[in-house]
Amino acid sequence: MAGLENAAQQATTIGGYAQAIAKALDYCGVDSARVFRAAAVSPPMANDPMLRIPVAELTRLYRTCVDVTNNPYFGLTVARFIHISNLHALGYALAASDTLMDFCLRIERYFRVVSQSATVTIGEADGQVMLRAEHLAEVSGETEDAFLGFIVLAMRQLSDAAFNPLAVEFHHAAPREGSGPYEALFRSPVRFGRAHSLLVFLKADLQRKLAGACPELAQVNDNIATKYLARLDKSDIISIAKQKIVELLANGECTREMIAAAMCMSSTALQFKLSKRDTSFHELLDATRKELACSYLRQSALTVTEITYLLGFNDTSNFARAFRRWAGMSPTDFREQPSTDARRQ
Repeated sequence: MAGLENAAQQATTIGGYAQAIAKALDYCGVDSARVFRAAAVSPPMANDPMLRIPVAELTRLYRTCVDVTNNPYFGLTVARFIHISNLHALGYALAASDTLMDFCLRIERYFRVVSQSATVTIGEADGQVMLRAEHLAEVSGETEDAFLGFIVLAMRQLSDAAFNPLAVEFHHAAPREGSGPYEALFRSPVRFGRAHSLLVFLKADLQRKLAGACPELAQVNDNIATKYLARLDKSDIISIAKQKIVELLANGECTREMIAAAMCMSSTALQFKLSKRDTSFHELLDATRKELACSYLRQSALTVTEITYLLGFNDTSNFARAFRRWAGMSPTDFREQPSTDARRQ
């Protein structure tokens, strides 16, 4: 259990998921912005797959949602508000799948774009197909409910409203209030307290051609999802924070709070994660500015004044003082030394 809890501190979920939670709260008549603030979680941001929510923060958010709505089945409500666009390229690829089997295989292949909290595998036996999620991090029951609910609801939307799984299994315990809402949504036998999350389907049901199939569109989005996977596998907290700093610097203000919000986490969480890598937001901001300054100064088309504002400084004197601290010389002197290597400064 401790290992799963530690993994939850590192695993992340796609930021667009927060938009579905906000819509579910609004549907329940609750001010979603207030709930996000109460849970100390950044509100939904732009639909960018590189904007991530730590699984631990998501669990805290769900606990607050359940308390505020007094709805132990809130995860099932969220399942109804997850739109394919919340999953970005993977969502569009799912919608363009040739069959529901292709749909399942795409979830298996690209699930890490959605979340790092589990590994999804597809198995077959005796004319049945099993979609199994093995948990790598401790997640809330609401997260599990929303995930399995979304899959089945999306399958019905793409194929037939009468489509049902043969069986559903949940890792979390059965709710004290009973399993009625689960049986109503899945329209199949439901079991709780199992080793993994599991959906069982009749293989023949997954092999029928879907009316909205578009292999070309699916392939385009598969390619995009593959790029996202590569970026996620290479990314860590420092590289993601640095990317956001670069994006926001030119706006003239780049605070820890702004960067944390862009990364769908609290500023405290960001500082904690950076401290585990033996750095801080201030040190990362300073190092990023130095790197950019050296690069910009090599571009003769940019004036020192333009570079000053691109780096978020208020005036050239502030930039000059910072650059002298970094490189031991003025920006003008640095520019006059074309062979200077910033990596040695």
